Amino acid sequence: MLWVALSLPCAPDETPPSSDALHALATWALQFTPCVAIVDEAVVLEVEASTRLFGGRRALHDRIAGQILDLGVDGIAWAPNSLAALACVRTKVLNGVRQPLPELLDALPMQVLSAVAPHHLTLAQLGCRTLGDVRRLPRGGISRRFGKDLLDALDQAYGLRPEAHRWIALPETFHARLELMARVETAPAMLSGARRLLVQLCGWLAARHAGTTAFTLRWTHDTVRPRDTCDGGELTIRTAQPMREAGHLYQLLDEHLAHIALQAPVSDLALEVTDVLPLQERSASLLPEARSESESLTRVLERIAARLGPQRVRQPVLREDHRLEWMQHWQPAPQPPSRQPLAPYELPQPTFVLPEPQRLAMRGHRPLYQGPLMLLTGPHRIEGGWWHRTEDDASTHHVERDYWVALSERAGVLWVFQQRLAGDDAAWYLHGWFA
Repeated sequence: MLWVALSLPCAPDETPPSSDALHALATWALQFTPCVAIVDEAVVLEVEASTRLFGGRRALHDRIAGQILDLGVDGIAWAPNSLAALACVRTKVLNGVRQPLPELLDALPMQVLSAVAPHHLTLAQLGCRTLGDVRRLPRGGISRRFGKDLLDALDQAYGLRPEAHRWIALPETFHARLELMARVETAPAMLSGARRLLVQLCGWLAARHAGTTAFTLRWTHDTVRPRDTCDGGELTIRTAQPMREAGHLYQLLDEHLAHIALQAPVSDLALEVTDVLPLQERSASLLPEARSESESLTRVLERIAARLGPQRVRQPVLREDHRLEWMQHWQPAPQPPSRQPLAPYELPQPTFVLPEPQRLAMRGHRPLYQGPLMLLTGPHRIEGGWWHRTEDDASTHHVERDYWVALSERAGVLWVFQQRLAGDDAAWYLHGWFA
């Protein structure tokens, strides 16, 4: 498993981040994975299943790290579970997956685990300074003296017990609010705070696989303002097509705010999206998507062959031959079939065929394959191929076989045959098996 922890800075008086700020960060993080939760003062993401989608761990890390600066995030850490990631982000350890988890956590201060906080003083008096010191205490004593919660938290942090989280649900609508650090007296100065709201909006749109053609920025004037001024103002930005690129939306907002004069200083900003439309995205898959519901498989295969090369995309074509080895051949998919489709064979045909028939052991006159075989139906006699000669024209591929559908207790239903007219060497062969 791979977890990411993101933390917001605390206030100067050590007040933890507000619930609204954490939920805004969690909503933005939903574009990377649906497994997002709030744990104490941080947001944690389970991203193991998303690494391949975003091009690997390094690419995913660079993408997250490149956007969190605009969101005010001051800490990011990676670890095998959420509590370990939270412990790492509290101690500014960026990568918690480079070394074994017990070795990493044992060296961290014990207060990085929230469950230690109620017992910090007692544990310190016992001589504990790190998580390793706490973990080395007798488990029975920890459970009796400090309760089960501390022991469970230790086990979860060290990966010995599964974790349970309440995942954040993606809101149906987007509305974000931001209280500015200081009063803003000019409209262009609002861009710094608006940029954070735009990044949150684009994260929400990415999680919904959508874009917006209209969003509204609202601002609230400070309470200390002239009596004849209104409470605030708003600005609606529209785009010609669905969009969710934060950079482009930021440039549009910058151009519009340059023409606005504020009646009073601004203390709060709010961003709301009004028009949301599905966004047609470029597929990252190797296989091209169908351009319409009615597009045939043939056209899709032609485009795949054009991308990979005609020799890399092949299709099976049936031949008028009852011998299993030569009943079909493979040809490049873009080419038209060399023969017309044949009527289905009345005889049962195996799902999987061996490249070469495998000779079976015998017990008396009974074939064996992972135990004795029970012959169900047969014989299905196949004879022919005298005309099929090799390149040196020295031998033919003439066959005379009696095929049977056989049952094995362990291997399932098999397709076996016996050579006809073989005399005393009437051996049995396995040629395929049924799914």
